[in-house]
Amino acid sequence: MQWRSILVGLVVLRLSLSCMLWLAFGLGPSWGFNFHLGFNLHKLDLLFREEKETEPRDNSWSYLSFFDGNKDEYVRRYSSFPDTLKAKMKDMAKEMFYFGYDNYMKYAFPEDELNPIDCEGRGPDVQNPSNININDVLGNYSLTLIDTLDTLLVLGNVSEFQRAVKLVIDTVSFDKDSTVQVFEANIRILGSLISAHILLTDPKHPFGNVGFEGYDNELLHLAHDLAVRLLPAFENTSTGIPYPRVNLKNGVPLDSVNETCTAGAGSLLVEFGILSRLIGDSTFEWVARRAVRALWNLRSNETGLLGNVVNIQTGQWVGKQSGLGAGMDSFYEYLFKSYILFGEKEDYRMFTAAYESIQNHMRRGRESCNEGEGDPPLYVNVNMFSGEIMNTWIDSLQAFFPGLQVLNGDVDDAICLHAFYYAIWKRFGALPERYNWQLQAPDVLFYPLRPELVESTYLLYQATKNPFYLHVGMDILQSLEKNAKVRCGYATLHHVVDKSKEDRMESFFLSETCKYLYLLFDEDNPLHKSDNKYIFTTEGHVVPIDKRFREKQWNDDFPCEEGALAESEPVNQPAPRNISNCNRIPEERRYTLPLKSVYMRQIDHMVGLF
Repeated sequence: MQWRSILVGLVVLRLSLSCMLWLAFGLGPSWGFNFHLGFNLHKLDLLFREEKETEPRDNSWSYLSFFDGNKDEYVRRYSSFPDTLKAKMKDMAKEMFYFGYDNYMKYAFPEDELNPIDCEGRGPDVQNPSNININDVLGNYSLTLIDTLDTLLVLGNVSEFQRAVKLVIDTVSFDKDSTVQVFEANIRILGSLISAHILLTDPKHPFGNVGFEGYDNELLHLAHDLAVRLLPAFENTSTGIPYPRVNLKNGVPLDSVNETCTAGAGSLLVEFGILSRLIGDSTFEWVARRAVRALWNLRSNETGLLGNVVNIQTGQWVGKQSGLGAGMDSFYEYLFKSYILFGEKEDYRMFTAAYESIQNHMRRGRESCNEGEGDPPLYVNVNMFSGEIMNTWIDSLQAFFPGLQVLNGDVDDAICLHAFYYAIWKRFGALPERYNWQLQAPDVLFYPLRPELVESTYLLYQATKNPFYLHVGMDILQSLEKNAKVRCGYATLHHVVDKSKEDRMESFFLSETCKYLYLLFDEDNPLHKSDNKYIFTTEGHVVPIDKRFREKQWNDDFPCEEGALAESEPVNQPAPRNISNCNRIPEERRYTLPLKSVYMRQIDHMVGLF
């Protein structure tokens, strides 16, 4: 009987241990957010450590050992990238751009976009004005050509850049009965016109003298004309927060809604501010800065967070979700980039306060990206007033945030968040518009060729020079070639699983996605060799960091009276960290994986790769 009791006890012990491991590894990610395992991986690790304290270190066991089994596979795959392969990927990125651009010029210009499957042009949906998915963006103003101007220079094609500029000057007018979204017109059209004008007229930045005889600031005049047509959005609003849409000929439509998103209203300052400082007219910067201050004053007193949709007349939050993706993303980005460009301390104070609130209320997971136990860091959508999680999805636009963290010097945290999005890309060959981290499945299945993951990949490579990011870029390039290439360009993926397509190639594919992919592999690009520093706008347009943008020809009419600078925010804030700040990455890690194999494998497991 005694041996039977021992046998039963051993079986029960084995089953119990198997059950614990099954709970830990078999049910998908816990993330430690919505439920708590009474006996989780971390406690299991501690248990085994206590039992093996007296054993040699090489024999000790950790729950992370589960993810450590194939670490050599990660090292072999990612730790080097030959120069010949880099040159091949650079050529592949260039060919991708020209396949889309040449076919747009052949089949679509002067319309706004190319339908790459049918090889036709696309303009506004005049038959269905409520189709804002199309009409918010397409204004019957050769959108793709304008949005692509500085990409031609990045690729070194000065002659085509000059030809494209002349086409814009000769053919584009904004005197159109088109109702467009203020945000989209600003970042895609106004930003590109300003960027191209600066590159044309200032031989120091960064492609040398690319001007041509007879250019008389026409792009700047077009930018000014467009900005004037956008100004009615800021009129007749009780808060100073602009209407989301304007008709370029008639102003704000009579049936315009009074609700707008935080990013749409609060991401105008870079382009409007540069325009004001180029032409010496404070109006544009004034209205954009007033909108930012108005939004900032509406943040929660408890958490410091903002919502994602606001009523422009009442100042009441209609959408109380606070996150890093759609409706919020570029608001944070432009607080920091406005400071970099204009040197206004107010912008930096707002950014650092917002960043602290993000870290305190949205960030989940272990404290350190590359050390310790627990779930990897992730930023979740929360209620702006309570900080409680509102849902279990994140969206693809949030993939921009690692790039912003690089600019802010938080390279280590950027590495971890980027790895999570890359793992999703590896699983689907694209980024679904929304991904449910609890269900390990997409919530919204389409992928419109967005650039955010590529942008963060490029900036992380610039900060670390780690070959891992070249492999990421190669994976993205090859996925786009395999899954999105069609007869006349690259098409939106309607479904990231079955790879069905929609007949649309948005302008940001050429303006951003192709640009960042090319720059990732082009070490000798003038942008990388120039003595002058620059930033990219949220649409990927090149803007030099120039002392003239830190000089105003006017005095502020309302420096602080609207309360944007709370008394609790000290004026003598410490100077921002070095925006390149590569020294945050220890020397010994620059030539290994940016994220330890064990953590990389853990993230791959948590998105369902194995």
